[in-house]
Amino acid sequence: MCFSLEWLKNMIIWLIIVCAVVALIRLLLAFVVPHLGLGGPVLDFIVKALWIVLWAIICIAAVVFVFDLISCLAPSMPRLR
Repeated sequence: MCFSLEWLKNMIIWLIIVCAVVALIRLLLAFVVPHLGLGGPVLDFIVKALWIVLWAIICIAAVVFVFDLISCLAPSMPRLR
């Protein structure tokens, strides 16, 4: 299944899902946080913390993707899962 048409289709679907989730979270943050009455350092802290969590999830997905690519390129290596 490595580098097949099905693999490419799944990769594009996951890329679209990740981009949509990031856009929705950014939109939600911009709308909800000012309505909570939070301002100044509290607002700044919440936004920075959520960005860190979001980037951590994206980095974990990238690591999984890289290890899947490595397992496709070297089929004789044992799977790490």
